[in-house]
Amino acid sequence: MPDAYPRAEEMSAREELAGAAPLRGKLGAFAGTAGAILALDLLTKYLVQQTLTPYDQIPVFGEFFRLTYIYNPGAAFGLHLGPYSRFIFLALAFVALGVLLVMYRHTAAHDRLRLFAIGAISGGALGNVIDRIRSAAGVVDFLDFGIGNLRWPVFNIADTAVTLGAILLLASLWAEDQRRDQSKSGSG
Repeated sequence: MPDAYPRAEEMSAREELAGAAPLRGKLGAFAGTAGAILALDLLTKYLVQQTLTPYDQIPVFGEFFRLTYIYNPGAAFGLHLGPYSRFIFLALAFVALGVLLVMYRHTAAHDRLRLFAIGAISGGALGNVIDRIRSAAGVVDFLDFGIGNLRWPVFNIADTAVTLGAILLLASLWAEDQRRDQSKSGSG
């Protein structure tokens, strides 16, 4: 019987590691996505600031896609709320990050789509928060799409990540509702 105690101890350690693995996977999916988005956003903004002059328009695919370095004092896609936009959008970003943290905590480790979505939104929000803190001029935007005078507001990688992440988050929540509805109708 002397062997029983070490084996129980080994089992406990294995069970502990197995419990930690989903947490590492969950944290890895979220933090990896958020970190990659944040790094890409900051790197592209740095490169734009180092290589372009504000308000220059550099054609990439003719007039359809060009690089246009601007400072956006408002929110994504040019939304502006007056002279206090910077502080309003900073406050809203911190509230959103708090909500995303709560969502992350309540997301199962196997729900990779939702973890990716939350990570993308968080990484993008952090990228724009850093810009707002760094400069009163606003967020660095540079992706410019359109034809002639019909142009989408200039945006950046962070805006793209927040938008795509929000779409994926809605899809994840919708799919969860569909599964819940199917299980209710199947059990009734």
